[in-house]
Amino acid sequence: MDYNFIEIEKKWQQYWRDHKVYKVDIDHSKPKFYVLDMFPYPSGAGLHVGHPLGYIASDIYARYKRLKGFNVLHPMGYDAYGLPAEQYAIQTGTHPAVTTEKNINRYREQMDKIGFCYDWDREVRTCEPSYYKWTQWTFLQLFNSFYCNGCQKAQPISKLIHRFEEKGTEGLNVAESKPLSFTAAEWKAMSEKEQQEVLMNYRLAYQAEAMVNWCPSLGTVLANDEVADGLSVRGGYPVERKSMKQWQLRITAYADRLLQGLETVDWSESVKDLQRNWIGKSMGASVIFKVEGKDIDLEVFTTRADTLFGTTFMVLAPEHELVSQITTPGQRTEVEEYITRTKNRSERERMAEVRKVSGAFTGAYGINPITGAKLPIWIADYVLMGYGTGAIMAVPAHDSRDFAFARHFDLPIIQVVKKPGTEPTDPATWEESFDAKDGELVNSGFLNGLTVKKAIERMIEELEKLGVGTGKTNYRLRDAIFSRQRYWGEPFPIYYKDGMPYAMDESKLPLELPAIDEYKPTETGEPPLARAKNWVTEEGYPIETNTMPGFAGSSGYYFRYEDPHNDKEYFSREANDYWQNVDLYIGGAEHATGHLIYSRFWCKFLYDIGLSCKDEPFQRMINQGMIQGRSSFAYRANMEKICEYTVWQLIKDSRMGVKFEKDFKDGRRRFDFFCPEKGILIEINRMGNLEKVAEPWQEYAESKGYKLLMLPIADLVNDCAQGTNKVEKKIRDLIDGKEVPAFVDGQEYKGGPLFVSKNWPGREEYTDPIHVDINMVRNDILDTEAFRQWRDDLKDAWFIFEKDKDGNDVFVCGNEVEKMSKSKYNVQNPDDLVEKYGADTLRLYEMFLGPLEQSKPWDTQGIEGTFRFLRKFWRLFHNENNEFNVSNEPATAPELKSLHKLIKKEEDGIESISFNTVVSAFMICVNELADLKCNKREVLEPMAILISPYAPHIAEELWHLLGHEDSVVNAAFPVYDESKTLENSFNYPVSFNGKMRFNMELPVTMNADEVQAAVLAAPESAKWIEGKQVRKVIYVPKKIVNIVVG
Repeated sequence: MDYNFIEIEKKWQQYWRDHKVYKVDIDHSKPKFYVLDMFPYPSGAGLHVGHPLGYIASDIYARYKRLKGFNVLHPMGYDAYGLPAEQYAIQTGTHPAVTTEKNINRYREQMDKIGFCYDWDREVRTCEPSYYKWTQWTFLQLFNSFYCNGCQKAQPISKLIHRFEEKGTEGLNVAESKPLSFTAAEWKAMSEKEQQEVLMNYRLAYQAEAMVNWCPSLGTVLANDEVADGLSVRGGYPVERKSMKQWQLRITAYADRLLQGLETVDWSESVKDLQRNWIGKSMGASVIFKVEGKDIDLEVFTTRADTLFGTTFMVLAPEHELVSQITTPGQRTEVEEYITRTKNRSERERMAEVRKVSGAFTGAYGINPITGAKLPIWIADYVLMGYGTGAIMAVPAHDSRDFAFARHFDLPIIQVVKKPGTEPTDPATWEESFDAKDGELVNSGFLNGLTVKKAIERMIEELEKLGVGTGKTNYRLRDAIFSRQRYWGEPFPIYYKDGMPYAMDESKLPLELPAIDEYKPTETGEPPLARAKNWVTEEGYPIETNTMPGFAGSSGYYFRYEDPHNDKEYFSREANDYWQNVDLYIGGAEHATGHLIYSRFWCKFLYDIGLSCKDEPFQRMINQGMIQGRSSFAYRANMEKICEYTVWQLIKDSRMGVKFEKDFKDGRRRFDFFCPEKGILIEINRMGNLEKVAEPWQEYAESKGYKLLMLPIADLVNDCAQGTNKVEKKIRDLIDGKEVPAFVDGQEYKGGPLFVSKNWPGREEYTDPIHVDINMVRNDILDTEAFRQWRDDLKDAWFIFEKDKDGNDVFVCGNEVEKMSKSKYNVQNPDDLVEKYGADTLRLYEMFLGPLEQSKPWDTQGIEGTFRFLRKFWRLFHNENNEFNVSNEPATAPELKSLHKLIKKEEDGIESISFNTVVSAFMICVNELADLKCNKREVLEPMAILISPYAPHIAEELWHLLGHEDSVVNAAFPVYDESKTLENSFNYPVSFNGKMRFNMELPVTMNADEVQAAVLAAPESAKWIEGKQVRKVIYVPKKIVNIVVG
C-alpha cells in the first residue's frame, strides 16, 4: 500500500477522538508531568503556520513524556475575550459570543488537523461563566485582602480592621498607597464610608486614579503594547494619556518575592533578566526639594544621591500633578501646549525616543536641599510618572539624557565625579556625559575624595540628619491597571453604596454579562455596561460597569485545567497536590514580561491564601521564536516620478547638446528641469494641476525671457504605450529655437496603475513597494492576471516586464522577511500544507526549520524534502510493490547501531528542547537503514515509537500494521543500549611522511605497539618502507597513523 497520508491522518484523528486516547485523570501509580501552551486568542483569521510552532513543540514533549511512563496533563483552551470581537460587535451588532464561538470552532478544526494530543475534556474558555466565576472569585479574595510586609504574605482585610480597632496605624508595616496615621479612637469615630476609603488604601484590589492610555474612538483604556506611535494598534485611532479612576491590583507588594522566585525556576537568563528589568528594583534615596516661594515639596527618588552637588535643574513628567500648581503665569501657555503635544505618547514610546530633545520651562525653581542653589524646573516627556515620583534631579554631567537636555536648552553642567588618577575637565568641551558609576567625587563639598559607593552612603546620612531625605528602595514595577471600558470582558462582582465599592456575596457568582442593545460606550462616555437595564443588585445598588482586562482570565487558567469541571471550588486540593505547577510551559516572547508577571502574582496570592501548593506557576519555561513571513512586493510607479525620470534620461549629461539642471527653484516656484544656456523650463504633472498654473507660469516665463514647456503625464504615457517620441521632439525643437506651445490642453491620464518589475533600470527612483498576496507569487514571479483580479483598484493595472533567461516577459517581485501578518499578505495557511503534504510533514518541517527559541523565515520550498523523508520512512516497512513487509529475523550490528544512536539522540534532543537536531538525526538514521535494506521488526518497531512524538499519524498506522491493537501512545520509549553503538574497529588513514597513502581497518582494542606492528606488516606499506629506515611512528588513537621514514 502507498503512503496515503490523507486517509491515514483522518483515520487516526477519528480514532483518537472516539477512544479518548489523550484523556487523563489523577493516577498516583505514575509520576505526573504538566505541559502547557499559552492558550490562543481565537481571531477570525484562524491559525497561520507560525502559530502551531510552540504547540507542535509542546505536543512532541508531551508525547515523549507519555512514552517515558509519565501521566501527562496537556490541556488546551481559549483566551476568548478580546477587542477585535467587540469592535466587530460595535460595527455589525453581532454579539461577541457569536463571533468568538465561530472563531473557536475554526481554531479547533485546524488544531485537530495537525494531530495534537490535547485532553479536550479539560478545555476552558475565559468567556464562559463557569470559568470566569473563578476569576471573579479570585478578584473578591484580592479585594478582601491586604499585604503584610512583616510576614511577607497576603492576609484577610478583617485582620487589618481588627488591628485598626485596637491600635490604629501604630507600628503598621503593610503595603499601602500612601502613609496614613490615625489612632484606634479615630478609626472608630469614622463613618462607614470613611472607613471604606481608608481600607481602599490597603486592599490588594483597589480603586485609585491612574495615568492610562485612553482611546476615545474605542472608548476604552489600552495597555502599553496596544499602542504604537500615539495610535491604537487595533484600528489606528488616536490615544491620549489621561488620569482616570481605575481598578488596580497591588502587584508591587509582591515585588521582592517576584524577584526571589526567579532563583527557583528553570528559565533562561534572558527571560529572568526581562523579569528583573520589568520589576526594576533599585536602592537609593528619597530627596525633598522645596519650591521657591511656595509651600510645596517636590519628592525625587534617586539612586545617585552622591551627585546632588552636580544637580543644575529639575524635570517633571508632563502629567505630574504639581505642574499646574508651580507653573508661573508667563509660562502657562507654553507648558500647556507642550502637555497637549505629548499626552498622546505612551510611556514605552517616550522611553524609546532618545534622539529628539523637547521640554518646557515652568518658570518655577526648586531649592537644592544640600547646596541651597536655585534649580529651574522644567517638564519633559523623557521623565515618566510611572517610575519613581515622576520628578528627577538632573545631573547632566553624568546622565546622557540630562546632558542632551542641558546642551539643547543651554543649562549648566557641573562635573562631580572623576576617574581615579585624573583631573576634572571643563564639561563645555565634552561631547557626551561621563558614565560615573565608579570614580571619586569632586566639586562636592564634604564628599570630595570619596568613592561613589561611600559618597552615596555619606549623602544619605546627611539627608536623614537634615530631615530632607531618607534611604529608600524603589521599583519600576507599577500596580496593574485592572479596568477596561468594554463590554466583552469579565464583569466585576462589585456594587456601589454611598459611592463606595463593596464586594458581592460569593453566592452571587458568576455575575454574568447582561444583554445590551449596543456594544459601544454610552452617549455620555460611560462604559457599554451602563446600557444594561436593571444592572443593579437585588437591593437596588448599582453594579460596576467596567469589565476586567484580557489578562484577568489568562492569569490563572493553568489552575483551572487541573480541575475544570469543579463547580464548588476553583480547583480541589487533591487535584492541585497531584498536578502542582506546570513542569514545562512554552509560549511566545510576548509572554515573557507582563503576562508572566501577572501569572506569577496570581499564583503567589493563591499560595498565600492556602489554595495553591506552589508559589511559582511555571517550573520550566521556553520562549519560542517566531516563524516569520516572506513578504512579496510589487512596485507601483508614481506616475509623476516615472515621467520625470524618463525625461531626465533624455536630457541628462548634455545628451541633447545642452546642460539641464534638476529641481530649479525661484522663490516659491519650482520646476522639474531648467536649461540655463537656452533658458528652457520644463514642468511635468497631471493635466489638472498644469491647468491651474498654466497662465501665471507662462507670465513668469515671459517676464524672465524663458521658454516654458508644461508636459502632462498623459503625453509621456502615450509615447511609451505607442512607441512614439513626441515629447522628445518638443524638447529638441525648443533647444533648436523653434516655437513650441508652452501648454496644450488635453485629456487627464485615466489609465490604471503601473507596476514595474524589480530589476527594471531606475525602478528605485520612481516606485513604491506594495505588499502582494504570496499565493500569487511563485519563485518571485507574479501571476499578473491573478493580481488584476485580486482587488478592484488593480483590475486595470499594467506592467513593465523584464526578460527571464529564456527571453520571456516576467514580472519579478521583491521580497523581505518580516512578521507574518494578514496586513502584509504573507500568511501561510497550515490547512493548505496539511492538504498537500499532510500534518506529519508539517509537524516535522516546523521543527526542522531551526532551534525553537530562534525566529526563522518560512520557506515552503523546503517542505518537499521533509515530505520525501516521510515517504522514505514508510518504504522501510514496505517492499518494492508497496506491500507491508517486515521481517522477524534478528537485526544486524550496523542496523542496531543506527537505531540506538537515534534513541540516544532523540532522548537528549527532546529533553534539551533541541527538536531540530532530532529531525536531522532521524533523516540520517533512515538513510542508513535504507542503505542497509533493513526491514527487521527488531529495528522498525522501535522506530515507529520513536517517530510518534513528531509524526503521530504515520506512527499509529505502522504500529497497527506491526500487529498492535493498542495506540502507540501507550507504548514504552525504547531503551538505549550503549553497547550497541560502541565501535569495534576504526578505519585509520595511514600516512608516510605526512602524505596519506591508504586506509586500514584495525580493532579499537589494539594498543600502540600492536597498531604499529600491524601497519608496518601490511603489504601496502612495503613500497613506502623499502630501502628506507623507519625513524618514527606517530599514532593518535581513532585518528591517524603517520610513519616517518628516511
